[in-house]
Amino acid sequence: MRALVIGGGPAGLMAAEELAGAGLRVLLAEQMPTMGRKLLMAGKSGLNMTKEEPREAFDAAYGAVPGALRAALAGFGPEAVQGWARGLGQEVFTGSTGRVFPTVMKASPLLRAWLARLAGAGVELRTRWRFVGWEEGGAAFETPEGRQVAQADVTVLALGGASWSRLGSDGAWATLLPNHVAPFGPANMGFGIDWSAHMRPHFGAPVKPVALIAGARRVRGECVISARGLEGGGLYAVSADLRDGAALALDLLPDLDAEAVTRKLARPRGKASLGNHLRKALKLDPVRLALLQEFARPLPNDPDTLAALIKALPVPLTGPHPLDEAISTAGGLRFDALDAGLMLRDRPGVFAAGEMLDWEAPTGGYLLTACLATGRHAGRAAAAWAGAGPRAEG
Repeated sequence: MRALVIGGGPAGLMAAEELAGAGLRVLLAEQMPTMGRKLLMAGKSGLNMTKEEPREAFDAAYGAVPGALRAALAGFGPEAVQGWARGLGQEVFTGSTGRVFPTVMKASPLLRAWLARLAGAGVELRTRWRFVGWEEGGAAFETPEGRQVAQADVTVLALGGASWSRLGSDGAWATLLPNHVAPFGPANMGFGIDWSAHMRPHFGAPVKPVALIAGARRVRGECVISARGLEGGGLYAVSADLRDGAALALDLLPDLDAEAVTRKLARPRGKASLGNHLRKALKLDPVRLALLQEFARPLPNDPDTLAALIKALPVPLTGPHPLDEAISTAGGLRFDALDAGLMLRDRPGVFAAGEMLDWEAPTGGYLLTACLATGRHAGRAAAAWAGAGPRAEG
């Protein structure tokens, strides 16, 4: 039996491994010159593979998701991700926030070991093979050797999202699956702000401690002031809410309630300016003071009014940064086009996995975990459909 996997990111690699393990001959085709480019980029600042936390909290990070994704995550969650990394010779550690990293921090040793294991399992790896559709009963590719058509008994698509096109995730595949794709949108992205010149000295500075408020969601985390606006993990955690229309506010003193802030502001300040009073009474650093001045000038003298601003400082946004700059993608192949095993209902024998599916999650290990989990789920279901194992329900 022959299997074809299209896409050499984490989901595609995991699907290929499952198919090879079930005894199928596997061809893995990737359009870029090397496999796993987005994985390598993610690992440049430390490869956050998953998140150690109560399972209820972990699952909640994905929001309301279809049964197929929930089943995939149930079968390959945070503990399984760590075991998988160790199986590739990469020890892991858990940081203070529960985020799990390889001890070496980088993705490259893990990817090298993974590719070697796949090659040892007989997986045939092809790079610079760009999928362009189906013809002659197979999948057509533009390759350095010309047009190729690959015949397979079963296929797994792991074509990625629509951000970071320079790494291969360009979303071009959407035209090949008409009527099945929810519109793409940015996820885990920065937002624009029209700063005044007053803020220029603070470009590149982190804002901490701070809580970010977007509609009903409140998240404690850092963000970073850039020349174009705000970026960083704390902002990414509420980026979906902001993208969908919620307003942003910052709690500049997340460890104090409004009453405590008011009491501190009401202390006599003598001849001190209001700025110095804020600095001394509230221990506000220059960055948070600058933000308060940027968005609340002229500052009110009334302690209650000023405390309310400090606890929920409105931040006017000009909109999200472009999709191609986003860490991940919202939208994609809709789950109602797939069965419980992630097979396309109108294309039997063709399965899908990874970021090309219509789901999103914040940074913090959730993205990679779901890509691995759906790749495994689709690979196993594809092997079962081909008769190499127990068939997935649905």
